[in-house]
Amino acid sequence: MGASKRMKRYTTQPYLQKRFAKVARRMGFEAESLTHARTWRSRLRKKLRSLTGYDTMIKAPLKPKITEEVQRDGYRRQHVEIQTEPGIIMPMYVLIPSGANAPLPAVLCPHGHGSGGKVSVAGCHDVPGATQWIDHYNYDYGVHLARAGFITFCPDARGFGERREDLDEADLFRHSCLWISNMAIPLGQTVIGMWTWDLHRLVDYVQTRTDCLPGKIGCAGLSGGGMQTLWATALDNRIRCAVISGYFYGYKEALLDMHYNCSCSYVPHLNEYVDMGDLGALIAPRPLLIETGDKDELNGASGLKNVRPQVSIARKAYRLCGKAGNLKHDIFDGRHRWHGAHAIPWMHKHLA
Repeated sequence: MGASKRMKRYTTQPYLQKRFAKVARRMGFEAESLTHARTWRSRLRKKLRSLTGYDTMIKAPLKPKITEEVQRDGYRRQHVEIQTEPGIIMPMYVLIPSGANAPLPAVLCPHGHGSGGKVSVAGCHDVPGATQWIDHYNYDYGVHLARAGFITFCPDARGFGERREDLDEADLFRHSCLWISNMAIPLGQTVIGMWTWDLHRLVDYVQTRTDCLPGKIGCAGLSGGGMQTLWATALDNRIRCAVISGYFYGYKEALLDMHYNCSCSYVPHLNEYVDMGDLGALIAPRPLLIETGDKDELNGASGLKNVRPQVSIARKAYRLCGKAGNLKHDIFDGRHRWHGAHAIPWMHKHLA
């Protein structure tokens, strides 16, 4: 074959795109009554726990331990460790507003990629390299919420920060999603299942703290933190209010066409049952604020056209519940970052 002649390519992606169109969303939200919606919610939650391996997780005593406590500008920061499964430790920063009268509402603040785990969300400018990520993504929403009067919990997800695998040990801002996914999937588990389980165990811990209001727990996150917020809130009614930033769009464009996305977003068989809007419908009627940058490249090739239909799916569930005002979609001028313009008023309104 001549060197100048191009070799033909026979890729698999077009076939999988057709398969998506044929088999996708068999358990999507189609309810027309509250009774139907409740049945759908119960069945779908059971299916999602099975698909993600959530129902294989093993509960263990939390054994909470405060290992450090320092004063910062406007809040006190604790370093806390809890056990989420036998031998699985989740470290976090807990930010406690200065001068506030406890007990207070609590907000879980999971991080996304490029964060160094909890350090960016908790505003740790003293950690080398953190400031550039905080500034680029407006990443320190844990601090913003703490200064607004919420006790915020900024954990390391498995594979990040203090929970990186050995291959990523040398660089705080690397993450181990791929390595954990490669180990977990053949064992019937997924990264999403692990992250969701850990956040639900964090809710368990929040409910043991006398400085927190046990019935006033929210969750807010950017990007991969938005994904964690979406799943954790969809599968646990104890999370009463949510802000999802930079992670709400159609799976086909954002995760099948953009298949080079991080492995943490992928769950075997997921696309056969739901799209992202159906996960949002599981949150109804609890208050949900979705932030979308109109220039966010993770939205997919069609941009907002890949976002709005998913918001519409969720909105149908809110309207059916008679709580249309509990779903707000904030579209802002910008790229992939935490916007936050409505997040604090939203949390105050629904958790105060």
